[in-house]
Order: sequence, then C-alpha cells, then structure tokens
Amino acid sequence: MSVLVASDLDRTLIYSAAALGLTMPDLRAPRLLCVEVYESKPLSYMTETAARLLADLGDSAVFVPTTTRTRKQYQRINLPGPASKYAICANGGHLLVDGVSDPDWHARVTARLADECASLAEVRDHLMNTADPLWVRKHRVAEDLFAYLVVERDLLPEEWVKELAVWAENRGWTVSLQGRKIYAVPKPLTKSAAVREVARRTGAELTLAAGDSLLDADLLLAADRGWRPGHGELADADWTAPAISALPERGVLAGERILREFLRAAGPAH
Repeated sequence: MSVLVASDLDRTLIYSAAALGLTMPDLRAPRLLCVEVYESKPLSYMTETAARLLADLGDSAVFVPTTTRTRKQYQRINLPGPASKYAICANGGHLLVDGVSDPDWHARVTARLADECASLAEVRDHLMNTADPLWVRKHRVAEDLFAYLVVERDLLPEEWVKELAVWAENRGWTVSLQGRKIYAVPKPLTKSAAVREVARRTGAELTLAAGDSLLDADLLLAADRGWRPGHGELADADWTAPAISALPERGVLAGERILREFLRAAGPAH
C-alpha cells in the first residue's frame, strides 16, 4: 500500500533549544542531532533516535515535510535520510517538487485567496495599528501570503490576541499563537489542500499526519490517521477528533514518539 506521511516540523519533529522540554535528569537526557543552523548558530534539533527513525521512514512511505515556514526558512533545515521529493511551505502556499515551487499550484492558491478572504494589506495594516511596540519585536510578511509578529510572550496581553482572532475570523483569516510568534493566515491557505494534491500525484492510499498547532488541525483532519504531541495549541485546547491520537509526550521526545507511530502505521513493525 502506498503511504504518504505529512508532518509539521517545528515543535512536532524538530525543536529549538527553548522547546526541547528536557525534564529528565541530565545523565538521562537523549543525545541530540542539530538539523538547522541559522547565522552560524545551531537552531533546531531532534534526538539521534528520531533521526534514525526518520531515515527509516523513507523506506516505507513518501515523507512530505509540511510547514508554515517560508521556502527560505525551510531550506535551512537539513533532515536526516534522503531528500524529500515533495515539501509544503508557507502553510500550503508553495508546493515544492525537488526543491522548486510548482507555479501552477501557487497560482491556484493565490487566486483562491483573492476570491475568498480579506487582503493581506488590510490584515497587515491592522496588525501595525493595533500591536503595541512595547511587546512586538518584529513585524513580518511571509511569501506575500500571510503575516506574523514576533512578540515578548510575557508582556503579550491575552485579550489582544482574542480580539485579533475575532477580527480576523470575520475577514476569513485565522490567528495562531505559537511560542513567540502570532500568525495571521488566510483560511483558504491550508496545509491539507496541498497534502491532498501530493496524495493525488503519488497515488497514496493511506495518509498519515502530525502537528501541534491550530494551523495543523485541518492537516490532521484530512489524514486517515493523525497524531498530536502533549504540548502546543492543540494540546492546550484539548483538541481531538476520531482518527487523531493525543500523545502524552512533550518536547523533543514527542517527535521521537510520533516517528515511531508513523513507522508502525506505515508498514512492518519497527
């Protein structure tokens, strides 16, 4: 059976130092592999065991990294195992085939956004006008598709995030708070649509998925089976669905567990 595995990356398979969640005694901490370097500094990690599991996964499934990262941010990541033929960036806005964005897919996505939701310019202006410089460190636009803020989480007012979510909802956008980033993303811009396209192209008969954030909910619902870690927006909301397994593991060990589940579901026992 042809199996497609579509997985979110950050805080699902790979982890920053701040997100590792190493709560065990130091002597029992897992060995880590650095999988991303940014400005000459190590940035993201997975356990060495997870790295081996991911390399094994390529033997039994088509592995599709599925991320909200821009193409440039994604290309910094150096995952173990063979390079993925397909990757999904910008929350579904770009479908990479052998590292190159498929122009027809991108054109279809941008046409949908123009038809179905408020413009990026309107959302960006609202963020600029309402976000307080006291707690905003950076304003960013990603791939001319969506916007996000980098914030001081301790100073961020919860009420502001709730008000932004309501404002965005009324304009066909979704708000997601992940670590120090607040994303504003058009509702038609989804990981699930891009994954369905890859499934169509590959003839996949079984789709497996994993993710931790609100922006991964549609991805998980579109899969035949899905997993979420014990941390992140979905765990905080106690979100679940019939084909979704809520795992207890938090931090980098959750990434290891997710890969074991992928391997178990994709084929022979590992």
